[in-house]
Amino acid sequence: MTELDELAARARAWMADDPDETSRAELARVLDGLPGTAADLADRFSGPLTFGTAGLRGPLRAGPNGMNLAVVTQAAAGLVGWLGQRGASGPLVIGYDARHGSLSFAERTARVATGAGREAILLPRPLPTPVLAYAVRKLGAAAGVMVTASHNPPQDNGYKVYLGASLGGAVGAGAQIVPPADAEISAAIAAVGRLSTVPLGDLGVVLDDDIVESYVENAARVVDPDGPRDLAVAYTPLHGVGAQVLAAAFARAGFARPHEVAEQAEPDPLFPTVAFPNPEEPGAIDRVIELATVTGADIAIANDPDADRCAVAIPGPQGWRMLRGDEVGVLLADHLQRRGVAGRYATTIVSSSLLSKLCERRGVPYGATLTGFKWIVRAGEDLAFGYEEALGYCVAPDLVRDKDGITAALLVAELAAGLKASLRTIGDRLDEIAAEFGVYATDQLSVRVDQLSEIDTAMTYIRTKTPGSLLDDAVIAVEDLAPANDVLILRTESARVVVRPSGTEPKLKAYLEVVEPVVDGDVAAARERAAASVRALRTETAAALGIW
Repeated sequence: MTELDELAARARAWMADDPDETSRAELARVLDGLPGTAADLADRFSGPLTFGTAGLRGPLRAGPNGMNLAVVTQAAAGLVGWLGQRGASGPLVIGYDARHGSLSFAERTARVATGAGREAILLPRPLPTPVLAYAVRKLGAAAGVMVTASHNPPQDNGYKVYLGASLGGAVGAGAQIVPPADAEISAAIAAVGRLSTVPLGDLGVVLDDDIVESYVENAARVVDPDGPRDLAVAYTPLHGVGAQVLAAAFARAGFARPHEVAEQAEPDPLFPTVAFPNPEEPGAIDRVIELATVTGADIAIANDPDADRCAVAIPGPQGWRMLRGDEVGVLLADHLQRRGVAGRYATTIVSSSLLSKLCERRGVPYGATLTGFKWIVRAGEDLAFGYEEALGYCVAPDLVRDKDGITAALLVAELAAGLKASLRTIGDRLDEIAAEFGVYATDQLSVRVDQLSEIDTAMTYIRTKTPGSLLDDAVIAVEDLAPANDVLILRTESARVVVRPSGTEPKLKAYLEVVEPVVDGDVAAARERAAASVRALRTETAAALGIW
């Protein structure tokens, strides 16, 4: 038997156990196209879709290396079995977004759970990921599943797992899984036998909108009920599921309804007006900035499709600009500290180091973690606020132990309205922080690759040819977190570079930071010097990675 014959036999065996007629027909077409479709078939069977700390995420297609009903059935059976082995009590709560396949994947997960004798609770409709994270805590669940690919391209979907208090503990209740749970669940998934033997029950309990109302009511409490509310906001959910919940939260908090980008307001799994449904991608928020200009808005806000991230744009002398995640993170931390919110303020090793200086000067507990909210929310039981530079903010850890683009938008609105009432702007507050601490300029070099081996090559290159200087300053520290984590950190007296592969996309990322002191109160001049230094650091980092 040839290698192609063996591959075709594997595909036919998979088809025989695949519960989805559409997927079976899809694989049949690929088999009928052999040998011309050999590469496609080989990719679909190159291995199972990897279950890690981000759960599952991949292209919607038939076969073990894709998101489909068979893979979801196996994942759900493994997860439910693992919960049983660990003696976790409580229901499995399941949420889903509006992507292709999300509803059917959510319903199949519920039926696998009830078939195994565990109560399943489905959210009532496509909703933001923060609502699912809230529901896990609110309903005392053993675990939660959110079917979403967040800001990935339209052809993808995903499967995120959250733990309840019984397995997550005080800091992990309602948070995403971390090792060793991911490896244990992955092993349980691999141990699932033929899918035809997995028992299926009913859908369990389908909630009404009371759970959404509960989330909205509590989300509105993140802002001071007596604060200013005069603020005009332009908003887009980027074809995702955030619009209704955000509008309800703004109304409950006393803000005027934001102006919405009409052509992006309703959920659309094709994301037709953007190249990538990610606010960080070039051009993604152009339409909301256009709307902000036309309506005379004070700020513009964008959520990603599952509304766990929040992008902010502000007007300035050179027109509108989107704030970096580090800028918003420090603004929100500063705002909460000024409000007297006590506790630990945390971010990741790739985010700006400005938050650490802010906390140090004000005597506030600080935490630095590995990349990802699963780590940020575990920075301590006293966590008051956490953020990551990729537009993720946890402003109310007792409400949602994860990033939450709805409550973050509310807090941004409170900050902007308060500044407006005193005839100032968010730009003014950023200048005040810079005048006190210096300019902390950050940027990111992000390289999308066709083959993951390209990332390994670049990481090997910089490790073997580590530069001795950056921006003509000596590299005074090199921290290599391998093998536990594929991260390399280079530091000079006034600059830092952190290099790592992306955990969710085929990208190599380098996080850049330059610190520039403000001389004689001239913040603008310091920003110009910092911007020039970051551009130069970007070029040097690319060369150090061997990619340019």
